[in-house]
Amino acid sequence: MSPHVLVLGGTTEARELAAALAARSGTRVTTSLAGRVSRPGALAGEVRVGGFGGAQGLAAWLRAHRVDAVVDATHPFAESITRNAARAATATGVPLVVLRRPGWRPAPGDRWHPVASLDAAAGLLPRLGRRVFLTTGRTGLAAFAGLTGLHFVVRSVEPPEPPLPPDVRVLSARGPFTVADETELLRTHRIDVLVTKDSGGAATAAKLTAARELGLPVVVVRRPPLPEGVGAVPGVAAALDRLDLRTP
Repeated sequence: MSPHVLVLGGTTEARELAAALAARSGTRVTTSLAGRVSRPGALAGEVRVGGFGGAQGLAAWLRAHRVDAVVDATHPFAESITRNAARAATATGVPLVVLRRPGWRPAPGDRWHPVASLDAAAGLLPRLGRRVFLTTGRTGLAAFAGLTGLHFVVRSVEPPEPPLPPDVRVLSARGPFTVADETELLRTHRIDVLVTKDSGGAATAAKLTAARELGLPVVVVRRPPLPEGVGAVPGVAAALDRLDLRTP
């Protein structure tokens, strides 16, 4: 029987991994998406959309669909999904590989303020500036909803989920963005401070370069830790090596 790999997706790396696995003769790949983006791009192999119902639901799905390996290639901040994947893998004995792109590292000239959470970022903002470029995703804006006296520019692929800050302008856009794009945005909206999660990758890193060149402070929300005993690989090739599955 062909090996069946479940990819917990939603990232560029997940898409690349699904393509690599689908190109391998005799390998079945299913990519699972949370369904938060209304128009996801095309994916190689089979696709399912929606949650599993926690760790127990995922474990039941792994058994029912005879999954031989799971790759968690979700966003670095998808903490609950990663936790559930680890628990389901332990419960079923199915091997788990966690794929996480490397985080960003500060460069000379950066004015970074690392924080542990969105709440901590919100608490820091009044001391750093009044006009904020907020790029932390559409689902975490509640942490900033109580801040008055600040103007927020929020960029999101999908409409953000309320509650929102009282003074906010929403920009609908999808990356990747160039340094020129980000510099123009920061200047046009007279931004004083940038807030971002340490998502890593190149698609949204240009804003960090633009902020550095303009001398702006950046509040960087650190990634949540992986579950105890769980490690991660940095890319698709390393994930394939860990699975011992390679494209021909």
